[in-house]
Amino acid sequence: MSKKIVVSGINLVDGGALSVYYDFLDSVIESENYKRNDYIILVSQKELFKKYRDKLKIIEFPKSKKSWILRIYYEYYYFYRLSKQIKPDIWLSMHDITPNVIAKKRFVYCHNPSPFYKMPFLKIKYGWKYYAFSKFYKYLYKINIKKNTSIIVQQQWMANEFKKMFGVNKIIVAHPSISAEKINDFKYNQDNVFKFIYPSFPRVYKNFELLCEATKKLLKDNPELKFKVLVTLRGNENNYASMLLNKYKHVSNLEFIGLIDRSKLFELYGKMDCLIFISKLETWGMPISEFEFTNKKIIASKLPYAYETVGSYSNATFVDVNSVEDLEEKMKQAILTKSFKNINRQEKSSNYLYANNWKKLINIIQNYD
Repeated sequence: MSKKIVVSGINLVDGGALSVYYDFLDSVIESENYKRNDYIILVSQKELFKKYRDKLKIIEFPKSKKSWILRIYYEYYYFYRLSKQIKPDIWLSMHDITPNVIAKKRFVYCHNPSPFYKMPFLKIKYGWKYYAFSKFYKYLYKINIKKNTSIIVQQQWMANEFKKMFGVNKIIVAHPSISAEKINDFKYNQDNVFKFIYPSFPRVYKNFELLCEATKKLLKDNPELKFKVLVTLRGNENNYASMLLNKYKHVSNLEFIGLIDRSKLFELYGKMDCLIFISKLETWGMPISEFEFTNKKIIASKLPYAYETVGSYSNATFVDVNSVEDLEEKMKQAILTKSFKNINRQEKSSNYLYANNWKKLINIIQNYD
């Protein structure tokens, strides 16, 4: 029986969260689920979703990113009126907030880990908005959260935190997935310079300064090694990026390449020898999953999220996110050894439902009892 499904993502305009939204919708199209159900997607800019306009109904909210007041207005007032008009069977919010709506089943996809990061006060000058988010976001999560049919998170560690923080028991752990077709046609590195890449937006918890210090130290301690480290920041993105550029622009092996779009990043992966992903907090860490398609080396944080994301991928190792020496040693190993030997194994809890791809998640949502 056909269902009317609303998918809301009016706050998603860039970055990993937008990529997740795209991947979800791509799966709806690829599985032809849109032919069996009536999808209505709520977005900030129609232009960002034009590839879906022939198959999904799109409603645009161009003012949604102008202020938090407008965002709150839409989520807790306007969407109530809209849901009464649409009469959806399922309402899925793709961006953390549980809206005030009427629907037979309600789900919220929670991917902002800020409530679980204790940002040092001295770092506030590099991101006061994120500091504020880390303090109040848990209260935003809490509004209406128990009205959901189920909560959706990306990893088991976050499910455990939600259960403890909000007292919710119905949780779906949905691992993000990407199509293998999206990462192909590699042009592998042909020169004798070993290339690392850390692709991420420059935020304090992304831990870029650890990589910069380790690069500087590796260069000093091993001048004979031929290597280069690419980071996806230019220095003008925010105060944190500016600090990094000013402090480390003299390190010859560091290359500040700026932010690049996803398709170009996939092309760049093929020319790299090793991914470094040493963020102190993530709900997933999408570059890890993307880079695994290359079968090349990965250095990841020695933290629960990274263990879960890396999974059984063998060519990976884990690093102390506070140790310059540990990262320097792992980078040296990456250059000098053929491969890493990851023996990480993750046990699944029986307390949650699991979806290891978008098709599975869509199926769970549509048939949730």
